[in-house]
Amino acid sequence: MTPFGALILTGGGSRRMGRDKAALDWDGARAVDRVADVARAVGARDVLTVGAELGLPWVPDPEPGAGPVGGVLAGVAALRALGLDRALILAVDAPTLTVEDLAPLLAAQAPGAAYEGLPLPMALTFAALPEDAVAGWPLRRLVERTGLLTLALPAEAEARLRGANTPEERARLLRP
Repeated sequence: MTPFGALILTGGGSRRMGRDKAALDWDGARAVDRVADVARAVGARDVLTVGAELGLPWVPDPEPGAGPVGGVLAGVAALRALGLDRALILAVDAPTLTVEDLAPLLAAQAPGAAYEGLPLPMALTFAALPEDAVAGWPLRRLVERTGLLTLALPAEAEARLRGANTPEERARLLRP
């Protein structure tokens, strides 16, 4: 497998959660650290957070509040500067993801893949990014315009893949 990087999107306002999702404790570790650990476990050479400085290598969001695509584009530029041409894009609010959840995305051929109905997580090849992509685009438009393969959403992984945007969703994911 060719080297790839991982981008962890951390720039959201966490309004529905009521607290910074990246810093939330998940069984003794911050959410951002758990997501970074799984990214490294699947083989990411470089792991960057995008949007917030959280003690890991990071890239600022060039247009805070404009949506996650701006963060993806900034992160892709940073990974390109590190000599990479492919990335795994992850949300900080999905800290219960597993290596098994991400493996099918990484196994997909160029341009990459996402799960049906979920723009994140995704794997993408930078060459597939549309030249007219801008910060205000919804992630779903980026997935569509990039031509990512859509994989069936495994029922047993759906909650982990969707992550936790509210305290109630977090409580469900924390239950054994």
